[in-house]
Amino acid sequence: MVQAARSGKQNIVEGCMASATSAKTEIKLLNVAKASLQELLEDFEDYLKTRGHRQWEEGSVELEAMRRVGKEHNEGEYFMQLAQSRAPETIANMAIVLIKQADYLLHRQIQRLSDDFVQEGGFSERMTRIRKNYRGK
Repeated sequence: MVQAARSGKQNIVEGCMASATSAKTEIKLLNVAKASLQELLEDFEDYLKTRGHRQWEEGSVELEAMRRVGKEHNEGEYFMQLAQSRAPETIANMAIVLIKQADYLLHRQIQRLSDDFVQEGGFSERMTRIRKNYRGK
């Protein structure tokens, strides 16, 4: 689980760092991050199932409250403090909600990057356009 979480975070960072020179690499690494987060999501869901704990249902009070918290806070320290006073099954459910929120945001980011690539091209294409415009002046 630690490896999947770390891999997800690292691939987001690496993808964003590659964005200046390669949209293809950025999109690829963000998709790898999504896959790592899906692996982590499965692990948390399995944790709840194997221990006979309830996973928060869509529309439940707990799930909706956690979604709001996830939208309002993005500091890891805040969530670590919350987790210190919660039962393990609550922590697993909190993680599931946050992973799903991160997955949604990554999906939107990948979609936007793909749309931008179709409309604007990649780094090499933009550089070629700039050179042609310069030569034409």
